[in-house]
Amino acid sequence: MIIEIKVHPKSKKSEVVKGELWEAWVKSAPEKGKANYEVIKLISSELNIPKSKITIISGSKSKSKCFRVDI
Repeated sequence: MIIEIKVHPKSKKSEVVKGELWEAWVKSAPEKGKANYEVIKLISSELNIPKSKITIISGSKSKSKCFRVDI
């Protein structure tokens, strides 16, 4: 499954909103992959799957990202 997510780093809350285009608000700053890791944790908890099943396929340095989820 492919998930497109728009990420909002440095937010006051950490949450993900599902839809056609997902949106994620994360507290982490977009440096050294911290925000990406937090998004992976949010997706993992939302879908109740291990973090190892989620990989970034595009947009690792952008606010718009694509993740592949192996179920």
